[in-house]
Amino acid sequence: MKILFVADGRSPISQNWIRHFAERGDEVYLASTFACDVDFPLKRLEFTPVAFSALKKQTSHPVSGSSRALGLRTLIRQWIGPLSISRSAQKLRIFIHEVQPDIIHALRVPYEGMLAASALEGLVSRPPFLASVWGNDFTLHALSTPLMSYYTRKTMKAVNALHADCERDIRLAQTWGLSVDKPKLVTPGNGGVRSDVFYPPNEPVTNPVIINPRGFRAYVKNEAFFKSIPLALAKRSDARFICSSMRGEAQAVQWMKELKIEHAVQLDPPLSHAQMGDVFRGAQIVVSPSIHDGTPNSLLEGMACGCFPIAGDLESIREWITDGKNGLLVDPNNPQAIADAILTALEKENLRHEAAGLNAKIISARAEYQHNMELVGEFYKEVVNSASHLTR
Repeated sequence: MKILFVADGRSPISQNWIRHFAERGDEVYLASTFACDVDFPLKRLEFTPVAFSALKKQTSHPVSGSSRALGLRTLIRQWIGPLSISRSAQKLRIFIHEVQPDIIHALRVPYEGMLAASALEGLVSRPPFLASVWGNDFTLHALSTPLMSYYTRKTMKAVNALHADCERDIRLAQTWGLSVDKPKLVTPGNGGVRSDVFYPPNEPVTNPVIINPRGFRAYVKNEAFFKSIPLALAKRSDARFICSSMRGEAQAVQWMKELKIEHAVQLDPPLSHAQMGDVFRGAQIVVSPSIHDGTPNSLLEGMACGCFPIAGDLESIREWITDGKNGLLVDPNNPQAIADAILTALEKENLRHEAAGLNAKIISARAEYQHNMELVGEFYKEVVNSASHLTR
């Protein structure tokens, strides 16, 4: 199959997805909205900037930053970014004409799906168009500004099919214009959990280690998480906290000093999947304190490694976690609630043990990478066949 992906090529989530088709022998093209390098075979890589992405320096992963800076950056892109879509779509339209793909897959709605929908507009002969919804596309971005609402609705009406990482977003997509009769698929956003990388430790973890794998994102309540640490340490002084992708972050360092928790917190740099598997296997608890989410890939990966999950009480998360059974759901804005959940999980070994067993079954049944990507391959065929039938 000849596949054109429109994606942020720096993103590990996008790369995990695209790699499967590149390595299985499909003819894969990538229109990346950010400058990037990849370590898997592509027929052609085209840099197609949108919403000021040309101003970003090339990195191997999306740049993080303080919560305030990220929030401001997101707000600016939400208000002004859509103004760049029309011009950027002209470049993508030329790429589509040159490639003549069997299918186009945008791996996010803002701005990749919006860009693809605009590029396809007015084409007499257009390939089938599939978009993926990421966790906050509808709950954070779609309602943020009039133009973001306009382009979200435009994208949902333009797609031939939709992929989402939770059932909630299938329902929300229909409120944004997705026809109920269009093909839909729900699988993890990065394809799933690689069982050869993310698996439980040989022996139960005895050290009280808690990991926050989310890094700095505007919708992750890291300030509340850091403020929960001294509250937890007051009762469990032996607890240790690992924060992924936060090494060198000035905001994290400032919080540690203000809260006097430097001795108990480790700030890690961005790590490879293999390295993250080892980190998860050395922890008892994984915390995901977000206020907007679909299915966080890092949360599933931590669960696959036997970590007890504590997450924001969101509709999408409840599709995976039943509070008090295979994890705990909390108000991510409330440091005391996060601390209480951490202490509960540390103190109740039986709860952690039972949750680990349940989560292993859940991951195996619903989130295993190879199985899910085979479903995606079949879904691509369904979308192409469905679109072909409509044009006869």
